[in-house]
Amino acid sequence: MATRKKLLARDIMSAKGVQCVGEHESLLDASRMMRDLKVGCLPICGDDQRLKGVITDRDIVVQCVAEGRDVSEVQAGELAGALHWVDAEADANEALETMERHQIKRLPVIDVKNDHRLCGMITEADLAKNLTDEQIAEFASRVYATAG
Repeated sequence: MATRKKLLARDIMSAKGVQCVGEHESLLDASRMMRDLKVGCLPICGDDQRLKGVITDRDIVVQCVAEGRDVSEVQAGELAGALHWVDAEADANEALETMERHQIKRLPVIDVKNDHRLCGMITEADLAKNLTDEQIAEFASRVYATAG
């Protein structure tokens, strides 16, 4: 990246089709939305349209289905978990470091200047398109590292 212009989070994020599942919508609704959008992760937004968390297809399976809970009765907001995000104007390296530090594969991008609205997501595919092989290898070693 040294020979390129400074990349911002907004330069590497995916913005197409970024949609939230409402925190009061069911996991059944969330899973259908994931299917229709062909994604494995959705941001969770509150009634105020602000980001409340992120839910993955794995979260639904492990924390709901495997526990015998009814996906039509559990609200997406119940699985929101810790919230990590990056400002759209932040350096792309800040996004990468956040993902590595928290061992996450998807990172919501918030447009702080535009009333803190969700404007995109940074995924592993976005990183692969925009980072050097060395940066990708470092990311993989940190994010997929197992506690031992």
